[in-house]
Amino acid sequence: MVVQRWTDEMLDDLASSVTELRNGFADVRESITEIRDSVDGLRVTSQALLQVAAQSQRDMEAIKERQAESDQQFNVLLEEVRFLIRGKTND
Repeated sequence: MVVQRWTDEMLDDLASSVTELRNGFADVRESITEIRDSVDGLRVTSQALLQVAAQSQRDMEAIKERQAESDQQFNVLLEEVRFLIRGKTND
């Protein structure tokens, strides 16, 4: 069996590779942190948008309800006017 001795150059190369890997892992950790922050920001934004959409939906329903009430009142008044006009023309 042949035993190979590590030379200083080989050890330096290994140390350099380990340092590069360590720096790479640090970069990956930093990227993951940034991604998590972005996801958290998107989550907050999407929740806010959902709340705005829900409020808009409630507002739209209230407007439709008021419009229906106004239409009904208008139709009642229109019938009263027609009744009065018929009464005048029959006199």
